[in-house]
Amino acid sequence: MTPQNSLSLDQAPPIGVPLRFFVTAPLFAVTAALLALWQGADLFGSRWSPAMLGITHLLTLGYLGLIMLGAILQMLPVVAGTPVRRPVPVAGAIHVLATGGIALLCYGLIFTAPLALKIALPLLGTALLSFAALVFLTLRRALPQNMTARAMRLAVLMLAATVLLGLVLLSNHAFGWWLQAREALAELHLTWGLLGWVGLLIAGVAFQVVPMFQLTPAYPVRLTRRLVPALFILLLALAAASRFPEFQLALKILLAAGFAVFALTTLQLQAKRRRKLSDVSLDLWRGGLIGLLSAVALWLAAQLVPAIGELQGYGMLLGVLMIVGFAMSIINGMLYKIVPFLVWFHLQGRRGANGTTVPNVREILPESRSRPQMRLHFAALAVLLAAVLVPAVFAYPAALLFAVSNFWLWLNIVAAGRTYRRVAARSGEAAAG
Repeated sequence: MTPQNSLSLDQAPPIGVPLRFFVTAPLFAVTAALLALWQGADLFGSRWSPAMLGITHLLTLGYLGLIMLGAILQMLPVVAGTPVRRPVPVAGAIHVLATGGIALLCYGLIFTAPLALKIALPLLGTALLSFAALVFLTLRRALPQNMTARAMRLAVLMLAATVLLGLVLLSNHAFGWWLQAREALAELHLTWGLLGWVGLLIAGVAFQVVPMFQLTPAYPVRLTRRLVPALFILLLALAAASRFPEFQLALKILLAAGFAVFALTTLQLQAKRRRKLSDVSLDLWRGGLIGLLSAVALWLAAQLVPAIGELQGYGMLLGVLMIVGFAMSIINGMLYKIVPFLVWFHLQGRRGANGTTVPNVREILPESRSRPQMRLHFAALAVLLAAVLVPAVFAYPAALLFAVSNFWLWLNIVAAGRTYRRVAARSGEAAAG
């Protein structure tokens, strides 16, 4: 069965379900960039500073998290064939709770405001844990051979574990420094969030969307069946191996190798794609996979040459490569396929017999708008990496480029939404006439 044939498009939720998350998310990235402009070179002094913690969560929860929530709500009925009951009120409640919780969390971290953190704790806990439970229970109805559905199920388990650790750490900030092992828990929270929740979900979704949207050959069956479960087990084992450094290092090497195999396999498949036309989404995917491989190479280099890991900017370089270079690049690329496809698909459903012309996918979000934004994104990534090493010179240009890139992305998504409303309104008028 091909990926296209396995889609249940007739069960897709209303376009407003995912779009509300997609429209909100880039604004959190813009806010992070404005905060970086405000902080300047001082931001890069420590990755544990209040401002850096706040900016990190604006990107991981506000940008990556919201887009992934919206994408999963869209994909559950379409890819997994398991629709969510009452998707509009469910999405609305999760969106409001998550958005409010993220804003309060980041405000509380940046300005050391315990009251904001205390309010954020139940909002985020309710939104994210209920979402994880909803997805996990809904996916129980998916077919067992659906590898994307299985990967999504394991990814939301990682989300739940990451959230629970985050709530413990958040209560530590909100109610006092009573937690003894907070640094170890913070590292595990970061690892499970980036590699477990984000990494496993991207890998699982890639099994479906890379062959479908990028017209590549299918992933090897053995890889789709074994990679995500193996990575999930390794991530769980990291927590159990905390008292055995040598064993933990071996687990991390296996994790790095697993993600490198995923990245290299995807790049190889993309090189064999059937259509060789330029594609912004494909270029963003390639850039993201190169970012992942660069992060793996840097980490392995630090294991071989410990002096690299002792450099002041080492942790931040890894973070920029993983969050901005890998995850944000691929999520950006996904948006440039998902958003215009959703607009086109829902307009096709409204067209009926009134003869209203529906723009094609490339007209809804043309490359003349998406490619300049992609170039700005990669320019911002390059200057951010330079800012970690020489903050006095590159901090302000990096923040400015990052702000413009994400604001441009927001404008592109809003423009696609306006196209939907304009054509839908014309379709309604034609039907009434």
